[in-house]
Amino acid sequence: MAFDYIGLTLNQRRQDSLLRRRICFDKVGPARLTHNGREYLNFSSNDYLGLSECTNIHDSEAQLGSTSSSLVTGYQASHLALETYLCEQLGFDACILFNSGFSANSSLLKSLMNQPDSEIFQDKLNHASLIDGGLQAKAQNTRFNHNNMQHLATKLERSKATNKLIVSEGIFSMDGDRAPLSELNRLATKHDAWLMIDDAHSFGVDGDNGLGTCETIKPQLLVVTFGKAVASSGAAVLCSSSVKDYLLQFDRDYIYSTAMSPLLASCTLQQLKRVTNASNERQILKDNISYFKACAQQAGISMMESHTAIHPIVIGDSESTLAICERLKEQHIWAIAIRPPTVAHNTARIRITLTASHSRADIDMLISALKQAM
Repeated sequence: MAFDYIGLTLNQRRQDSLLRRRICFDKVGPARLTHNGREYLNFSSNDYLGLSECTNIHDSEAQLGSTSSSLVTGYQASHLALETYLCEQLGFDACILFNSGFSANSSLLKSLMNQPDSEIFQDKLNHASLIDGGLQAKAQNTRFNHNNMQHLATKLERSKATNKLIVSEGIFSMDGDRAPLSELNRLATKHDAWLMIDDAHSFGVDGDNGLGTCETIKPQLLVVTFGKAVASSGAAVLCSSSVKDYLLQFDRDYIYSTAMSPLLASCTLQQLKRVTNASNERQILKDNISYFKACAQQAGISMMESHTAIHPIVIGDSESTLAICERLKEQHIWAIAIRPPTVAHNTARIRITLTASHSRADIDMLISALKQAM
């Protein structure tokens, strides 16, 4: 059966007394720590100068630095609280926090897909972190045409792999379109494959409660990031308990990195609670998207089809795109030029991203500037 190696490997490590487990600490200082209400002298800290106790932090329960990896003394109550909240909101059994979305994506793939009878099926427009992680894995890497389910189905039918993983983004960062999640989920089920979704640009924005594109469809692996709509930093992998335990044994990025700052984990949890209650802001963003699209159409500005906050205006060659970008700056509009290799050759573009903080006057000014610059 697919992905049987996870349970078999964990059992073997348990028998060999090699199974890594996290211990959640109530509080960690350079010389003392508290676990389950009991204080210990701490001789496992990397806080060599003891500066974690000298920061001007108003919330005394959340220190600035974790000072160690999550498998030493870095995993603390604020991390557990954040992971628990994410599991409850998104309906997963387990969660692991990472310091960045890039690390979460790349290390997840290279750690999990390390069996020779495995194959990764990636959308051709997936983020660099997903591509890099796939290339570093031992699994065979197969790319399918962007959002082309027939092409993916053909690739899956031809596959001889035991462990098949389909990888896509919820919203694609450079094109602003959505993945056909229902069809991806159907194909995964049909071919005994797992589904992994990177929901960086949807989490906080899509869904009734801002839980992203996967609010109703739950993949086996979900990556959410905190540096976009959540307005914090870091990322999380949502998964099963067995996958979490497997990553604790083999995800080198997680094992050998200092844990996320406890203060950041605490702040991120507060931000997430704001996000789930931000229905008004999500509606304003939707209204701004509709208004911008209508104004652009009326002004004759040709854009790629998008119903999200990301709106690419494809220019073609890099030189012309840069020139337009500079002309926009002259009109006090900052809209970045995206060029190869980030996007395909001859598809350089101006990437417009809208927010709930933009007013209609802001959008009018943008439309006027785009008309003049182009």
